[in-house]
Amino acid sequence: MWKLTRPVWELILRGLAIYLLFILALRLFGKRQLGQFTVFDLALLLLTANSLQPAMTGRDSSLLGGIMLGGTLFIGNWSLGWASLRFPPLKRLLQPPPSILARDGRWDRRALRREWIDLDEAEAALRHAGLEDISQAALVVLEADGTISVIPKQSAVRSQERTP
Repeated sequence: MWKLTRPVWELILRGLAIYLLFILALRLFGKRQLGQFTVFDLALLLLTANSLQPAMTGRDSSLLGGIMLGGTLFIGNWSLGWASLRFPPLKRLLQPPPSILARDGRWDRRALRREWIDLDEAEAALRHAGLEDISQAALVVLEADGTISVIPKQSAVRSQERTP
């Protein structure tokens, strides 16, 4: 239970390599993956994590190895967050810029396709923001964390203020 079957440095190196691969994959596959998980996305995440686990541990299934790998992943995550705050080029590399999905009451269909967001999802974000139609939106933005921000036109804000 406590006896490692792999060297400590190997477990740490394997864990960090898989962690960085995972971060890179999430970055390459877009912002939608981060803030708007579907059932398919969740299944992919769970199955990927399960399939990558043996690559991290090798033949080691000890409790100590699991504790070390968990600690390595948490420390690696904290370190990457710390470094991205202090080094803006690293943050730009890891965090995608926001994408404009609609402007002045009109959807940008190319941007929606590029970000893998269907019109139903985008319109749900409008409704969540209290708007009935895209014509009431000044700007709709897919943020770096995958959330969709909606900025209403001033006329939409005024009509909402009058509604009891």
